[in-house]
Amino acid sequence: MDNLAAVLAEIRAAEQEAARRAGAVRLVAVSKTRSADEIRPVIAAGQRLFGENKVQEAQAKWPGLKAETPGIELHLLGPLQSNKTADAVALFDVIQSVDREKIAREISREIARQDRRPLLYVQVNTGSEAQKAGIEPTEAKAFIDMCRSELGLAIEGLMCIPPVDENPGPHFALLARIAAEAGIERLSMGMSGDFETAIAFGATEVRVGTAIFGERERT
Repeated sequence: MDNLAAVLAEIRAAEQEAARRAGAVRLVAVSKTRSADEIRPVIAAGQRLFGENKVQEAQAKWPGLKAETPGIELHLLGPLQSNKTADAVALFDVIQSVDREKIAREISREIARQDRRPLLYVQVNTGSEAQKAGIEPTEAKAFIDMCRSELGLAIEGLMCIPPVDENPGPHFALLARIAAEAGIERLSMGMSGDFETAIAFGATEVRVGTAIFGERERT
């Protein structure tokens, strides 16, 4: 998989440029809309972290893929609907899109019921975009505190998707500041077009799809 190797090389170069240790940043290969047959070569090349946007789509392909290859770590990147919470807790190893109290409470109940504890990230809407999921930056610290103290949830990371028409740097800096205030070390930020900038601002995970899998065919 030349594409995968190229992305990993770019990540390593960005780490070096930012004076960060080699391997500080993990690659989440975004496999949404990709079939199991498209994903298998990427797994065969050694990739073990994958991200999906929709619970139902992930259910159709990932139980089989995870059974084939031990050690897969599956991340939910898209918004989580309350009626899909049980399925998400059962399937995903990391849920990056915790963004409101209702979902946090549903996750807490399902963790207790299933005795399965996926890692949880709070999604922050750094651009305060009305159409985008995520907690408002000014409310993030209080929300994290509520998740931890009231619901007993271990919030391990933060995630953001900056506005497409803005410089992502200030958004990544804002997320890093919120993380520092909340004592959080994991930062999921940066996609195909801006992951090198994200690495400079402290990303621990970057989410890349098209650069690995190629452009989707248009129908």
